[in-house]
Amino acid sequence: MRHDVAASVVVFLVALPLCLGVAVASGVPAELGLITGIVGGLVTGLLPGSSLQVSGPAAGLTVLVYEAVQEYGIAALGALVLVAGILQLVMGFLRLGRFFRAISVAVVEGMLAGIGLVLIAGQLYAMTDSEAPASGLDKIAGLPGMLSGVIGSERAFAAFGLGMGTITVLVLWNRLPAKLRVVPAQLGAVVLATGASLSLSLPVATVEVQGLIEAVRMPDAAGFGGLMSLGALGTVLAFALIASAESLFSAAAVDRMHDGPRTSYDKELIAQGAGNTVCGLLGALPMTAVIVRSATNVQAGARTKASRVLHGVWLLLFAALLPAALGLIPVAALAGVLVHAGCKLIPVRQLAKLWREHRGEAVVLVVTAVAIVSVNMFEGVLIGLALAVIKIAWETPRVRVAVVDKGAGPVHVHLSGQATFLCLPKLLDSLEALPQDRPIELELTGLWHLDHACRTSLENWAARHSAEGTDPVRVASGA
Repeated sequence: MRHDVAASVVVFLVALPLCLGVAVASGVPAELGLITGIVGGLVTGLLPGSSLQVSGPAAGLTVLVYEAVQEYGIAALGALVLVAGILQLVMGFLRLGRFFRAISVAVVEGMLAGIGLVLIAGQLYAMTDSEAPASGLDKIAGLPGMLSGVIGSERAFAAFGLGMGTITVLVLWNRLPAKLRVVPAQLGAVVLATGASLSLSLPVATVEVQGLIEAVRMPDAAGFGGLMSLGALGTVLAFALIASAESLFSAAAVDRMHDGPRTSYDKELIAQGAGNTVCGLLGALPMTAVIVRSATNVQAGARTKASRVLHGVWLLLFAALLPAALGLIPVAALAGVLVHAGCKLIPVRQLAKLWREHRGEAVVLVVTAVAIVSVNMFEGVLIGLALAVIKIAWETPRVRVAVVDKGAGPVHVHLSGQATFLCLPKLLDSLEALPQDRPIELELTGLWHLDHACRTSLENWAARHSAEGTDPVRVASGA
């Protein structure tokens, strides 16, 4: 138990600034991030699935939550998350958790890269205490003007200095002596930035504090009424699918880090759904399993799920006993934490390796990321998935045509492989090049798939060939 207690304290110290930063970046009160972290520990943490991964608000959903809050209002957030949680429960009970492992890794990495780009661009505005434009492209296009305005504003300059200082501390933290590195980097960076802001009396924005109970917004009839629009249903689906995919990919990564019990993907999906259902009832942020906290939990020596449950207890005690401490934290410092987190979402090294070894996968990753930045999260992911399917269809083994012509008698044509509509040009070219005045024997037993388009085209070709006064095409079918 002592290993789990010690690990829970470390995870709590890592989770605290991330819960706050994700909430502020999502455009909601900071306490809602803490509530999601608490539910991730006390609800999801108690349920079976993955024993060591830790759940809470994630940077990966920040952009989508911000867009939802701007579009439907914070009052509708609870209803959106609640329905997404119920959808996750249904998928878990239908044993669909294992199928998330079949999602193209390139699409998931492209999704995270797109989120990272939009997150970085948006939080750079927060690092100057200014408001970010709505769309991803506008955020990026407005960065030169925003950065040039830092020089002429004392408040913007001070906030930007705090944010950059926070990022610098995070980057250099691993070079500090081991005794200092006992404190998690995110907490150390935020504490140092807060101390600098207070000691220098910097004119920067700080986290607005409401109180834990006051921040709770249970969904009402008006919130559920807003779900009737197609856009809201798309947001719910995006919450459920992205949160599920990120959680189950995290579970697979955590399983590789320890020798304990393996994850039951369907049970983990149910656990995530239960957590999001409770978060929805409380009007909090959606949750996922978070790889940063989960890896910290394993590396800190956790043995059982008690560590993740206790980390939720520590978050609850902090929010209940020390809420005023939140109001001292500069928004720019939390923005710096998220800019650093956003950079980690962009797989620069993996992309270079992918381009050398699997160029098609690299294209899927880049297109998915660009689509998310250019359009929005949900449509960007759909574009990535569609492109991945097209890539698979294009790279699937094609039909092979073997012609045996002994100079006399019928011409034997053997088809093997997979005959789909993508193969039709090559297939028809080969068949139409056969001698028109000779009988044809067409062997299909080597095909392991023959789609409707190919079957129809073969029948039409056979009818045309037989109409020229030759013997009818004889077909031996195996598909």
